[in-house]
Amino acid sequence: MKTTGFYKNVFKILIPIVLQNVVTNLVNLLDNIMIGQVGTEPMSGVAIANQLFFIFNLGIFGGLAGAGIYTAQFRGKEDDRGICHTVRMKIYIGLIVSAVFAAVLFLGGSDLVSAFLHEGNEGLDLSVAYGHAMDYMHIMMIQLIPFAFIQVYASTLREVNETVLPMISSIAAVLINLVGNYILIFGKFGAPALGVEGAAIATVIARFAECAILVIYSHVKADRFPFFKELYRSFKVSKAVVSGILRKASLLLVNEVLWSGGMAMLNQSYSLRGLEVVSAVNIASTINQLFMCGVFSCGSVINIIVGQHLGAGRTDEAVVTAKKITRLSVLLSLVVGALLVLCARAMTDFYNTTDTVKSLATSMMIILACQLPFSAFSNSCYFTLRSGGKVFLTFLFDFIATWGGYVVLAFCLTRFTVLPIITIYMLVNSVEILKSVAGFFMVRSKIWVVNLVQDI
Repeated sequence: MKTTGFYKNVFKILIPIVLQNVVTNLVNLLDNIMIGQVGTEPMSGVAIANQLFFIFNLGIFGGLAGAGIYTAQFRGKEDDRGICHTVRMKIYIGLIVSAVFAAVLFLGGSDLVSAFLHEGNEGLDLSVAYGHAMDYMHIMMIQLIPFAFIQVYASTLREVNETVLPMISSIAAVLINLVGNYILIFGKFGAPALGVEGAAIATVIARFAECAILVIYSHVKADRFPFFKELYRSFKVSKAVVSGILRKASLLLVNEVLWSGGMAMLNQSYSLRGLEVVSAVNIASTINQLFMCGVFSCGSVINIIVGQHLGAGRTDEAVVTAKKITRLSVLLSLVVGALLVLCARAMTDFYNTTDTVKSLATSMMIILACQLPFSAFSNSCYFTLRSGGKVFLTFLFDFIATWGGYVVLAFCLTRFTVLPIITIYMLVNSVEILKSVAGFFMVRSKIWVVNLVQDI
């Protein structure tokens, strides 16, 4: 394929994914700012609760990703029956993960929230933050199953190159969420001012709306997506697909849960330096996620296009495609990182919080911006390995860096040194450099170049 045609195809898939992620993260930012207007304690409480839901979200992503590897390769093979079976497996996985997470929050949510609450230098009320976190968490549990179905349908559509519908449903949902936040947090148009509870209710409503749009449209337009026609006429999944997906999905699920759990442990270590650090990390990560949308969306494109090449037996094209999209991701990261440095301080001024929190958040964003090219490269390596089903390698790739690097380093530095939190934050994030080096050698070995559906 000529270079012009190649990038035209890449951007055809990439742009809707980027727009979807930008809108989602922009509304998350505005949501964050709105809650921040109520006070630092409510913002910290919601940030703590969202750390727990972050683990659920990535658990769903990881569990579905194993089936998604097969979906993309069945698409390259033009096997709609195979895709139908992978979607059924996704539904089973989504329901199981949702049930397990709901049980964990119901039985141990209070203890998990309490682990993030520590006194700092700003005199913030920990009991108030705890109350907001629990109120928010109890309402947000309602959206677990709708979120799982959203990811089942959206991920499947993207894996067969339909990226516009998930983008439209996501934009509709975030607009509903944004309007709902404005009305319910601040009590506009005659509604009661519910604060944190209002933010949670708005999110739940938006999740149900997004789920309805995706499911109804996908089945109404089943001629475009024939694998949805037979989806609920049977609940059987072929043994070959079950066996293959379980091997991949179980490792990816464990990987994502361990990674997100590691990030929660990382932030728990940071929280030992005070509630203001929790708020600063929340602000920095929320803004950083908005700026990273284009960069990290390249990983999804690698997963789709490279997976389809592998499923169709076009191994040379798969290798070349992975290299080109990785270069594109790193180039985007340099531009985005520079913009983040320039905008960091101005972005924190939108928050109704203390100068200490703003200063910490600004410094953290600058550190994240400097790290971004390495994050872009390692992210592309991760999805390249995953496209060929090398989930054990991706497991080692993430597990060693997260638990052997980030978590251990943060645990030791926050507990056994008196280093400033910004110095600790910088040292911990430098682990990404080592991770990108390991990713380079893994991808260069071409061990990931595998057709998983050839004999299914």
